[in-house]
Amino acid sequence: MNSPASGRHGRARIAVESRSIDCIPDSERHARLADQGPFWFLGNFHFFTLSIGFVGPSLGLSAPWSALAGALGIMFGTLFMALHGAQGPQLGLPQMIQSRAQFGFRGVILPLCATLLVFTGFNVVNVSLIMQGMQAVFGLPPAPTACVAVAAGALLAVCGHDVMHRAFRCALMLALPLYALATLALLAGVGEPLARQGTGPAPGFAWSAFAAQFTIAASYNISYAPYVSDYSRYLPRHTAPRRLIAAIFLGASLSGAWMIGLGAWMAQRLQAGDALAALGQIGAALFPGADRLLPALAVVAFLPIIALNTYSAALTVLTAADSLGGLRPTRSARIGAIAAISATILACVLSIQGSGVALLHSFLALLLYFLVPWTAVNLVDYFLVRKGRYAIADFFTPQGIYGAWGWRGICAYLGGFAAMVPFMHIHDATDGHAVFIGWAAQRLGGVDFAWLPGILVAGSLYGGLARNLDLQAEEAASCQPRQDSHPLHPKERTP
Repeated sequence: MNSPASGRHGRARIAVESRSIDCIPDSERHARLADQGPFWFLGNFHFFTLSIGFVGPSLGLSAPWSALAGALGIMFGTLFMALHGAQGPQLGLPQMIQSRAQFGFRGVILPLCATLLVFTGFNVVNVSLIMQGMQAVFGLPPAPTACVAVAAGALLAVCGHDVMHRAFRCALMLALPLYALATLALLAGVGEPLARQGTGPAPGFAWSAFAAQFTIAASYNISYAPYVSDYSRYLPRHTAPRRLIAAIFLGASLSGAWMIGLGAWMAQRLQAGDALAALGQIGAALFPGADRLLPALAVVAFLPIIALNTYSAALTVLTAADSLGGLRPTRSARIGAIAAISATILACVLSIQGSGVALLHSFLALLLYFLVPWTAVNLVDYFLVRKGRYAIADFFTPQGIYGAWGWRGICAYLGGFAAMVPFMHIHDATDGHAVFIGWAAQRLGGVDFAWLPGILVAGSLYGGLARNLDLQAEEAASCQPRQDSHPLHPKERTP
């Protein structure tokens, strides 16, 4: 297993995690429930989430209404995200390995493609935002900034679970006073322009704008669903599911609502269109040098988020490699996957120019269409169909009880996606023109509610198709003794 610095004594000193997609045995379940709330609080507590709050004001919605819509949306999306967290302690597996129960050993490639693109795509946007912010505030050249940001994220991801949790705690201690100061300063009117430009109508309420703010906030946290079990799988098996779900829900929803609300007020009061620039504007009115200090601290506190995406992307790559041809889940394989992903992210970031970042935002919105049916299928299977009872060893072989291709999960996924099409509203972020708008979206004033029918149809369809599953046979298989390492390689022990 891990070196002495990890495992039960993972807090003694820094060590590189040796586990990857294999099952975490009970002897190594050293994580604490108390860490989950702060971990996911920081997951949304950064300047990227601030930009979500700019949506409502850009559509004419007032800051209070935008904050309310964002808070409701975040709480709705976080509910689905938090429910996935309960799977980690029970199974001790990364999130997408567990999806083999619904999609099959090879069929899981379908949702894996979407999740991998989400992980890497978010990091491309994250690093691009850091490049632009550091260039605007400090005049730093973009390429070296990107290299440092990607390398920092890769290093934390290589160290793995324990070090990442520690980094998140440190980043939270840095970010909490930063954004508390920015919030109090904004409420006091610090940084507001003396004269407002333009003579347009004052922001108010519009149903379409309120719904759009709600939708993007809900979708934002639903996109976290493939991550959660990756960071809760080291918790002891006896961890109370309700307490874990509550910790994740409160952490992610409170910080998300705070940041979206703060972003909405920034957009209205500061007429801001960029989160880092808005922090600099507030800092300029506080004390000399704060216009540079606040954005710099925000970027430093944001670096663990890059590691979050890189780590989960590596587990996704390893899951795909195992599904396609078998894989020894060694520490070297995980480090190699992290290196390849980081190089890909860096190449994409350096190749994007100008409006490419805006196009990538639209691309990420498209990927949410592919995640929504997956989260519905996965949650229905775990909570309503199999009720948390799985044969761990059968996740790692196409000859197991879950088979190579899970036709029920695949059909439900495709059915949920088809139900979303009439509600889709796909637009080009560079000019705002609609690329595709379904007939239902047209009748709803252009608001994209595709995620709602996607969740309902995919979940209901899977529940119906799973009624003839032989759960008694699966229950007997799940009661077999579990291996203390990867089921495909029971003798493998990484140093």
